[in-house]
Amino acid sequence: MEERGNKTIICSVFFLDIIEYSKKSVTDQISLKERFNTFLSTAIRDVPINDRIILDTGDGAAISFLGDIEDALRAALSVRSSLLSEEGLSSPSLQVRMGVNLGPVRLVRDINGQPNLVGDGINVAQRIMGFASAGQILVSRSYYDAASRLSHDYAGMFHYEGARTDKHVREHEVYAIGYPGDFTGTQKRFQAKSESKFAEIIWIVRGKARRYWAILQVWQSETRAHLREVFDNASNNKKALYIGAIALPVLLLVLLVIRFAYLDDEPAQPAPKAVVATTPIVVASSGVSLVSPRPSSHVADAAAKQVQAVQASTSKPSEVVANSAINANKQETKEIKDTKETKEVIKSDSFKVVASSVVAKANVILKIKPWGEVYVDGKMVGVSPPLTKLQVDPGEHVIEVRNTTFPVSTRVVNIKTGMKITVKHKFGN
Repeated sequence: MEERGNKTIICSVFFLDIIEYSKKSVTDQISLKERFNTFLSTAIRDVPINDRIILDTGDGAAISFLGDIEDALRAALSVRSSLLSEEGLSSPSLQVRMGVNLGPVRLVRDINGQPNLVGDGINVAQRIMGFASAGQILVSRSYYDAASRLSHDYAGMFHYEGARTDKHVREHEVYAIGYPGDFTGTQKRFQAKSESKFAEIIWIVRGKARRYWAILQVWQSETRAHLREVFDNASNNKKALYIGAIALPVLLLVLLVIRFAYLDDEPAQPAPKAVVATTPIVVASSGVSLVSPRPSSHVADAAAKQVQAVQASTSKPSEVVANSAINANKQETKEIKDTKETKEVIKSDSFKVVASSVVAKANVILKIKPWGEVYVDGKMVGVSPPLTKLQVDPGEHVIEVRNTTFPVSTRVVNIKTGMKITVKHKFGN
């Protein structure tokens, strides 16, 4: 120590202070300083006394490490680890910012004859610390250049924060060791070997959560302040426009939620009217006769009555009978216009008659999540979604829903005319 007294040396300086210490009550200041001293003593206990000089600054401390430059890094990580371990457990909360620099200092004697340090190395360390936020460790470019070349592990601990200018208009390039609340890979090695792997993971997760929560709070605060300023400076018309721009998406979202909530409450479609298929009608060209093997339909009866009514008052019975039959057939076609028809043309010597038969369908509503290929009786009909509805013939059917990742879902249904059933299936948990 005495041999160094007359020389300027290069050493690493660890500067730290308690945030808003002077604003606390005397009782809180005593509590904060006691905990601060305990954490700092733990951080430097392995450094020989002759290799360190501690300066008490009242609301913090400055430690100069005259030996290994890694001692400053270990001390900073140890203090941050202690701060994280007690977070939320003690009141008032201890918030500390830290800075590390590598630069020239000169050893002198203070008024009490104790060793002290002066020089640019300790001044820059204080400036670097002033740029840090609560729980953050910043280092100067000179310290980064030296420490990052000691090993690849050390190089991976730092990330560039940019250039900062102090109150003396001096520019400093600063690097951060991880983020506030992070545990770096090198810091894990400094922890006691008795800690379990599970405890280390918990610490890492907590550190990441704190980091992202802090970032989110800063972003939220800045955004809210900016929006408030814009809103206050806007005219009344613009204020109304801003309120509408916020309220409209919310209203649309509410309507969309209501729409999906009542999506399953669709009214059942009424069953198609029961209409008896028209039997073939044949009129001979040589005489007037109506051939109806099964005259069960009211349409067929109406056609027969019309034929009988005009037989006595016409000289061309064949044309009248034909027209009557066709009119009756048109009446039936109008009654079943909402249903699917298959048409068959029956030819005669003098005219053509269209006989219609009705094929009623049943509805199947599909609700498949996340997706699935739909097969009906072994035949693929589509992929749901987007397919949400299909029609099948009445009777028994085998409906399969297939997904390439999960087992096939099979359902046997016996569906009747006009019935609507819903097939729901969700693949996975």
